[in-house]
Formats: sequence, C-alpha cells, structure tokens
Amino acid sequence: MNNRVLVLSPHTDDGELGAGGTIAKFLEEGKDVYYVAFSGCEASVPQGLPKNTLRKECKRSTSSLGIQPEKLLVMDYEVRTLPEFRQEILEKLIKLKGEIKPDLVFVPSSHDMHQDHGVIYWEALRAFKKEASIWGYEHPWNNLSFATDIFVVLDLKHMEKKLIALKQYKSQKSKGYMDRKNILALGCTRGSQIDCAYAEAFELIRYIIR
Repeated sequence: MNNRVLVLSPHTDDGELGAGGTIAKFLEEGKDVYYVAFSGCEASVPQGLPKNTLRKECKRSTSSLGIQPEKLLVMDYEVRTLPEFRQEILEKLIKLKGEIKPDLVFVPSSHDMHQDHGVIYWEALRAFKKEASIWGYEHPWNNLSFATDIFVVLDLKHMEKKLIALKQYKSQKSKGYMDRKNILALGCTRGSQIDCAYAEAFELIRYIIR
C-alpha cells in the first residue's frame, strides 16, 4: 500500500516544504518516491545568480532526502504562468500516470490560493482520481484554511532531513517559510495534535485501497 509515491511540486521547494519529513520517512521505509516540479522558477532567482540556480538547488535538496536523480523531473513552465497551460499540464500528468503508476500522489491543498498550486491540484485530481490516493500538503502562508485529515508521525531525524533539504535552497533563505524555527514549529504543532513530538498533516482528497 502506497509503495510508489509521486510528489507534485508546482515550483522547486514546494514538495519539501509541504511533505519533506514524510518523504524522508517513506524513503526510509523503502517506498519508491518520484518528484516532479513544474517550474524551475527562473524569474524567482535573485539578481546576480544564474537562472538555473533553483534547478540545481532542487537537485541537491531532493538528493539529500534520498530521492534518486533519475526520479526527479523539473519542467520548464515559468512561475505564475501555469493557468495558461492547464490542458498541456493535464496531458503530461496523464503521461506520468502511465509511466510511474503511483499508488499515492501528493499535491497542494485544495485551499491553496496560489494560482500555480491550484492548477496542479485540479489537474492532478482529473488525472489520478481513478487510480491513486491523493493527499494535499499544507503551505500555511497560502491557505486560508486547512483540513488536517491525515497525520504522519515523524521523528526528529525526519525533521532534520527536511531542514537539510530546504537548506539547499540558499537562494531562498530570506523567505520566512524557510526559517528553521517556523518549520520546526509547524512540525511540533501537528505533533501536539496527536500527542507526539513531530508530524506532518495532509488533506485527504482521495483514498483508494487495492
């Protein structure tokens, strides 16, 4: 069950922010994890750095979690333009479905207000609704609300792996959501809801048992 996992990240770093600890735990358990980022976010690279900076940082980040390089795909859509390419993205997701055949797909929450995140949520639901369980990860800075339907219990080592992964995004270190204290605080908050040290919470979008 959930042995083949597909993480859909609208931009580089979204998957790690929403599910980095769970990814680390799943890899530790021997699950097969694939990561797809739809944008290399060249427009978000700070001035003076190479345009491929975030692509390189994503490779280092996912590798530090334990995702094999051949299971990482970074597409070429520019940030904040995904709504212009909905049908094309759907077709790529359907192609990925046939190639990877995931049991579980991670997507942004249905409550995520970012326009790119919303496209990935809806097109993933269209592509995978009959074949895979779908969990929505949280980005509190983008969500007006969030349904904590699923909790994954994490150890400190999983949180540390998440922190190490996110530390690879040196170009984004000024962002508040990258702050170590904020990441640990959310992990502690979700853990406190189920009486453990750390956890990540997810919205249940689809649940299929075969």
